Amino acid sequence: MTGFDAVQLSYDEPLADSLHTRLARVLGGNVKRLHGVRGMRRAYRLTAELVDTEQFFLADGDFAIDHEFPTGAVEPLADGVSMRVWRAVNPVNGLTYGYGGLKLIRASTLREMGQAVDVLAALPGRVEFSQRTAGTTLFNQSPFHAWKAGFRECAMLARGSEYGMTDTSAQERIAAWTASSEGDFAAYAAAGARDGIDFAAVAARDPKCFEALNDPAWLHGHFTALHGEQAVAG
Repeated sequence: MTGFDAVQLSYDEPLADSLHTRLARVLGGNVKRLHGVRGMRRAYRLTAELVDTEQFFLADGDFAIDHEFPTGAVEPLADGVSMRVWRAVNPVNGLTYGYGGLKLIRASTLREMGQAVDVLAALPGRVEFSQRTAGTTLFNQSPFHAWKAGFRECAMLARGSEYGMTDTSAQERIAAWTASSEGDFAAYAAAGARDGIDFAAVAARDPKCFEALNDPAWLHGHFTALHGEQAVAG
């Protein structure tokens, strides 16, 4: 049992129930859950209303925490740090970085969050990236979910990281995503990455278009338009 509350933020991930149980088993105590809220920025802000501790763990609905994650050794955030991100293994391309990773976050900074396409990049204060891997991000649970992950991440990488990533690092990650070939539905993740790059090129002429990356209905419709109903059903 840690001194931090925990929340799983899920939307429509097929394995969210079992991953919530796993999260509770590793972190201990009652891991709360916010599910199915439309509007990514709104959903993140609402997680702050569920907790009783100022700092709390936040996990996506497709995050599979490592059973050996050293929960009891986690240090509180230092002054001026709004969030710590632990790395996650990507199941389709071999990358391990902050994408989809476990977070320790301040409730107060979520309430003060600004505007950014990558929602948590708009937190006030500094973000701390841990070199420890906390688990695996199992976004590849269906063709659509795998495609959506590649699409959103590579669209944001192609647009320019709001965390100040170098162009070289971004290009290396884009290359890995477009070459995804491991695990379930890897081909859809690779297709999503390529589609996301194309989207970023078009949306660069109208930056407001990037808000579509946080609209589940638009994403589902775009996937269906590009890859057909059969892919959605698959």
